[in-house]
Amino acid sequence: MDTGKEKAGSIGLTYPVLAKSNYTAWALKMKLFMQAQGVWTAVEPSDVKAPLDDKIDKLKKIAKEGWEAIRLMCQGADRVKRAKIQTLKAEFESLRMDDSERLEDFYMKLNGLVSTIRALGEQMGESYVVKKLLHVVLSRFLQIASTIEQFGDL
Repeated sequence: MDTGKEKAGSIGLTYPVLAKSNYTAWALKMKLFMQAQGVWTAVEPSDVKAPLDDKIDKLKKIAKEGWEAIRLMCQGADRVKRAKIQTLKAEFESLRMDDSERLEDFYMKLNGLVSTIRALGEQMGESYVVKKLLHVVLSRFLQIASTIEQFGDL
């Protein structure tokens, strides 16, 4: 009995792990692995007119349905994420400070929005955020904002 030992001539493959953010890379790697092992035809048959026995036909159907379910789930999640980022960026661009709002409260709102955008994987530079903050502050803070813009290294 051969326990824990690899047979001579066999190659150990490390399969990629599917995560919420890596579907495209995962799918390409899995397709290559499945092609190398000769089982990709279960997902995408090369000859759809070839006669199959029932057992192989059911296996191919299950493999194809599984592959499609994973693809739709991951690509759908990616579309939702992109839509959410787009909505948050529009909210960021239209964000203005109210007359009655304290600077600290406005900053917390702005920072929360930026943190959410970054958590979704979108890049947003610090200088871009600081410029936004300095451009939307109330006129009573205009002199301070102008000084920071003029002498600060944004």
